Amino acid sequence: MSLDAAASRRAPFVIGVAGGSGSGKTTIARALAEALGEGSMALIEQDCYYRDLAALPFEERCRQNFDHPDAIELPLLIQQLDELCAGRPVLKPRYDFEHHARLPERDSLQPRPVLVVEGILVLVDADLRRRFDLKLFVDTAADIRLMRRIRRDLEQRGRSFAQIRQQYYETVRPMHLAFVEPSKCWADVIIPEGGQNRVALGVILGRVREFLREYEGKS
Repeated sequence: MSLDAAASRRAPFVIGVAGGSGSGKTTIARALAEALGEGSMALIEQDCYYRDLAALPFEERCRQNFDHPDAIELPLLIQQLDELCAGRPVLKPRYDFEHHARLPERDSLQPRPVLVVEGILVLVDADLRRRFDLKLFVDTAADIRLMRRIRRDLEQRGRSFAQIRQQYYETVRPMHLAFVEPSKCWADVIIPEGGQNRVALGVILGRVREFLREYEGKS
């Protein structure tokens, strides 16, 4: 067997998890990580790759559309995903959501047999999408997603209710309708009710565990 053939047989299993803000994507990713074990899976959050707006005045940063695909530094995300697929560690960015800027600290991410890329827009771009072995879309009712987003932004991202409401009407909802919802057509599996859907999670875990058995047998 050639070295190239051997390397390709040991490529990781890459899962893309998309869905609206507050749909339960992170719950799905965490459930996978817990079930598979720390050494089997690495998580790449799309939100870590927001463009650094530190050079802009703070008021101008707050007016940016963070729900449009252009808000994400997609080439960097793809580059780091490719590095992990090639067996090389990466330094994943950290993002300060309160100040809309990248932090100087970065997180070391090691290659793993299973890589999960999670974010509202991860199924929108064809170049990123073709790197996924399994594409998931978490489909949760809009009112539930909105309540979860309000709670998250109040408790974790330093936003006021007025800021959350304005952002929802100006960018979150329009961009969901323009980009996120249409990307559902690319999903291999649509998961209703997010992380509460234990049946769907069990099916996905079965497929991933099947891959891991093959992976470990070829390592």
